Amino acid sequence: MAGLLAGRGAEPAEAQRELLAGNYADVIARAKAGVADAPGNAEWSLLLVQGLLAVGRHADASAAMAEARSRDSQSIRLRWLGRTVAYANGQPAVAEKMLDEIRQSVAARQWMYRDPAELVVFGRAALLLGADPKDVLDKLYATAQKADPKLRDVYLARGELALEKHDFALAAKAFEDGLKQLPDDPDLHLGRARAYATGARAAMLEALAAALKLNPRHVPSLLLMADHHIDAEDYGEAAKLLDQVIAINPVEPDAWADRAVLAHLRNDITAEADARATALRAWPANPRVDFLIGQKLSQKYRFAEGAAYQRRARASDPTYLPATAQLASDLLRLGDETEGWALAQAVHDKDDYDVEAYNLITLRDTMAKYATLTHADFVVRMAATEAAIYGPRVLALLTRAKETLTAKYGVELARPTYVEIFADQKDFAVRTFGLPDIPGFLGVCFGRVVTANGPAAVGGHPVNWESVLWHEFCHVVTLQLTKNKMPRWLSEGISVYEESQVDPARGMRINSRYRTMILGEDLVPVGSLSAAFLSPKTPEHMQLAYLESSLVVEFIINRFGHDHLRGVLRDLRDGAEINAALAKNVAPLAQLEKDFAAFARERATQLAPKLDWEKPAPELMLPAGTAELAAWEQQHPDNYWAMLLHARQFIEAQKWAEARDVLARVTELYPSQKGSDSAHRPLVAALHSLGDTAAERAALTRWAAIDDEAPDAYLRLMELAAAAQDWPATVKNVERYLAVNPLVAPPYRYLAQASAATGDVPAAIAAWRTLLQLDPPDAADAHFQLAQLLHRHGDAAEARRQTLLALEETPRFRAALKLLLELQGAEGATAGSKPAPAVTRPSESDLPPKKS
Repeated sequence: MAGLLAGRGAEPAEAQRELLAGNYADVIARAKAGVADAPGNAEWSLLLVQGLLAVGRHADASAAMAEARSRDSQSIRLRWLGRTVAYANGQPAVAEKMLDEIRQSVAARQWMYRDPAELVVFGRAALLLGADPKDVLDKLYATAQKADPKLRDVYLARGELALEKHDFALAAKAFEDGLKQLPDDPDLHLGRARAYATGARAAMLEALAAALKLNPRHVPSLLLMADHHIDAEDYGEAAKLLDQVIAINPVEPDAWADRAVLAHLRNDITAEADARATALRAWPANPRVDFLIGQKLSQKYRFAEGAAYQRRARASDPTYLPATAQLASDLLRLGDETEGWALAQAVHDKDDYDVEAYNLITLRDTMAKYATLTHADFVVRMAATEAAIYGPRVLALLTRAKETLTAKYGVELARPTYVEIFADQKDFAVRTFGLPDIPGFLGVCFGRVVTANGPAAVGGHPVNWESVLWHEFCHVVTLQLTKNKMPRWLSEGISVYEESQVDPARGMRINSRYRTMILGEDLVPVGSLSAAFLSPKTPEHMQLAYLESSLVVEFIINRFGHDHLRGVLRDLRDGAEINAALAKNVAPLAQLEKDFAAFARERATQLAPKLDWEKPAPELMLPAGTAELAAWEQQHPDNYWAMLLHARQFIEAQKWAEARDVLARVTELYPSQKGSDSAHRPLVAALHSLGDTAAERAALTRWAAIDDEAPDAYLRLMELAAAAQDWPATVKNVERYLAVNPLVAPPYRYLAQASAATGDVPAAIAAWRTLLQLDPPDAADAHFQLAQLLHRHGDAAEARRQTLLALEETPRFRAALKLLLELQGAEGATAGSKPAPAVTRPSESDLPPKKS
């Protein structure tokens, strides 16, 4: 509201500073006196109306506006503010009339409205009348900014336009440009906070703190902070902030909308209806109220309830685009794709500058080319090439997850569950968040719809996609069981816990970094765990929130039993608040927090207890401190950090035996270490360099057993096991590898070899067929091996086709030519009269040359 004052004249400028500082009563008094003393100065009228609006005196604002317009019928700035006054008083027709009057005035006397502040008003009005946003930015806002670089209105208008189009980077730039000129403007700090709310919560909080420092009574900032606390499930703090807002402006509709959200979340239907009615009292058809309630419920994963509110908003005003866009998003997350995509298209048709709508429509066209795998319980969508390679594995995994988890948690799921697997991380982010630049997520579950990054989307970092899908399907189970009424920490904690129940190598566990954090100051109280996901200090703090949540779940199950955890979930489904559900089924929150903290710290203490975890002083770890470090080590034998330092030094010097001895000691004392800093990896490298194959295989076996994301270990184990004709070990490590990356050829070759050697010809055939879809460099040999198996299996026609494909790749492939002659000779024979040849590997002279 304060953005319309141009600041002409010393006294109005001083009053404007008071307005920005939140001294609304003083502004009203000054402005009334100013209007009386200088009725021709519209600045005083603008200040008076803005002050009255800020404290909810809407009828008085309307009267003041009418009086001001009677004195100055030409001001488009008064008319623009008059729109706000009209809407506040529930008079949308009057507001639309004001907009039309602005259009007519500028059309008739464009030369009169060249003042920078008036250019901004004209630009805002033009946007509502359908002008091209780029034209407004380039021809009006840019002109106004060049004429008056300190005009706050232009930066606010630029930023608000970008926010409306969901271009948050452009919005941040606009507000930050303004703050360079006007660093003490709370509205610009608020705009910056809104720009960062989606992807950088810490920056949002920093900007909000700056706004509220300048104006502790800044209602929009207080509302955004309340929203943050709702997201963090700190409902008590959110309620306090809303009380502050209502004390400033008792009729602020956004505050009452948030109160309706809080009532809905605590299952208080009466209070919810009362709060909503209060929000709509002045303007019963205000679509923003239901839009805000629904949007916040959807952000709490209550998509069905959120969608219902968006339908209410659209019933009040079918042209209100934010409600249409949000309803499209809700429906897509509920699995109602027909209406969801249609609404997204409608938003794009109406506003082709809306980034989220454009992204969704572009993604829809991409997903139209996806393959769809159907099952009684699942609909899986993924790129057609990938579906042919590992789609059946996806369905098999989901089927196992459903059988295991629905029985464990006692829930009947709605059918089907929709699972979408993306080969491009940007497509995943658009489908999940509407924007392509939201990193850090592997998968997301909305209750019945799961989106996930596939193996091709995660880049060079190995990720166990099977564990990700199990995690997300566990969300399907717990969210449907609770009707999406569960805190984030509990939802994530159960999913991470259940990963480890499939395979001890999976899931998260305390490591050296988390040990330090838990035993330090970073353990978060259980009641604040959901907030820890919103604005972590570092990415490690985010990961710690996942780990700690799973430890809470493990603690509850170990101490009280799985039935008590299910009791918490059932009570949440029935509308109980989390603290009440915990108190009933587990323990009061204060006792739970105390006991859990002791449990977590004991767990951290028990990590490799025979290791010395004390960190040497930094100077001891430098080359110049070698002697001092040696003396220090006399008092600290088996020090983790010192041993790692020595191992690195030995490896750099290629002293493999010395490195082996140190690393073997580390892995002996800390056998469960997984991840990039695990000592298992360099130990294997040292043993390989020493040529000790038996010890290397033993070390690889120990490593693979505790790390579900170590494809290098699995591949080497396949090679060693196949050489030893240890086919069970070969297949075991093939399965481990495919759980990380099913899109490369080597594991399928080993699987085919193992299957054929153990007599499982159908499995061997399937493995060779899959390998051939991956365009292997030695395709001729793959076709030949497949042809031999098909011949053995009795499929002569397909064996002949595969043999010809091998010869097409390498015409002088002698073993393939020999097989072709055998197949042609058998064409006239009676079926089964001639024994099929054994599957053999051709000699080196028969093999085709390998492609480089």
